[in-house]
Amino acid sequence: MNAGQSAANGGGPLAGLRVIELGSLLAGPFTGRLLGDLGAEILKVEAPGKPDPIREWGKARYEGRSLWWPVQSRNKKCITLDLGAARGQELLLRLVEHADVVTENFRPGTLERWGLGYERLSEVNPRLILARVSGYGQTGPYAERAGFASVAEAMGGMRYLNGFPDEPPPRMHLSLGDSLAGMFAAQGILAALYWRDVAGGGVGQVVDVSLMEASFAMLESTVPEYDRLGIVRGPQGTNLKGIAPSNIFKSRDDKWIVIAANADNVFRRLCAAIDRPELADDERFATHLARGDNQEEIEGIVADWARLHDASEIDRVLNEAGVICGPIYTIADIFEDPQFRAREMLLEHVDPEFGPYIGPGIVPKLSRTPGSVRWSATWEQGSHNEEVYGGLLGLSEDEQSALHEEGVI
Repeated sequence: MNAGQSAANGGGPLAGLRVIELGSLLAGPFTGRLLGDLGAEILKVEAPGKPDPIREWGKARYEGRSLWWPVQSRNKKCITLDLGAARGQELLLRLVEHADVVTENFRPGTLERWGLGYERLSEVNPRLILARVSGYGQTGPYAERAGFASVAEAMGGMRYLNGFPDEPPPRMHLSLGDSLAGMFAAQGILAALYWRDVAGGGVGQVVDVSLMEASFAMLESTVPEYDRLGIVRGPQGTNLKGIAPSNIFKSRDDKWIVIAANADNVFRRLCAAIDRPELADDERFATHLARGDNQEEIEGIVADWARLHDASEIDRVLNEAGVICGPIYTIADIFEDPQFRAREMLLEHVDPEFGPYIGPGIVPKLSRTPGSVRWSATWEQGSHNEEVYGGLLGLSEDEQSALHEEGVI
């Protein structure tokens, strides 16, 4: 069945696309998760007896299991393969003949040491797209360095902007650099597929993604600000310098809520909603630049108003007035919010061991070919070996048994 037919039959927009996922932990596997959510067939490769560490990642456990693995490995077919063994390399090349994409997040040079660099892979399948995710990219003086998101966010300039002035720059309690790199890798893969299949390119190419560059790509106007004006943007705490009023404000019931009314028309609506319509024409606040110059004063006025009202009232009054605002949610708050349910962002998964659980929904939403969680992650290494090696490559049970005994699969 071709991709268009598969998508029309409910397989998702990427149904018919086969991806071989090499590597472990977050950035590379997150790429596979994104593509798998949209219908691609993901063959996740793990070394025999050396599972992806994400299976046991973190301290939180439910019935003895880490909950990182089922989220990041849903919709994936798990196979085992020793890429360091000659026979394992041969099998990978046979799989590559049937694949559209290979993703990997090893340190640069690893595939080449195994004789599995892009030149070799593309000899087997000229249409293959190889997405390579690493700390610093495949070239440059830092290419061979090991890289984690924590350092990538720091060297990419993102971490310096976080936190409060004159305090140590904190890290968000997420592996943001990994996720950003995974998203850019997925974007690059889709662009390469378009060029190959629609624009007439006809052949594959390498998608080279750096965790550091993925973080750097988020820096907005900080690059030309430094180049032309010598400005080194630093941390600003809870607001953006010169963008006012746009901050967090504490309610009467001690909850934090974001109020963002920095556009002129929205600011005028805010002034009416808080019964201070005269502020909209006050020369200190009448324009975007004026409010930026008097940021502390105008945000102090909004803070005084917020302290007189409960968070739910603030949210209702301002949203009814067309002012952008919303509470700062914990994950517990998200579970109670009807918007997340209505948008199917809290989806029930069914784990093969411990049963139903709630995982994150699919982003983005497609009207005709929506993505889906077809199955939760399997816990057994090589759970899809028979399907892939037997069904796809046509290896007999005896051949598979021999490979297993040799430690190849």
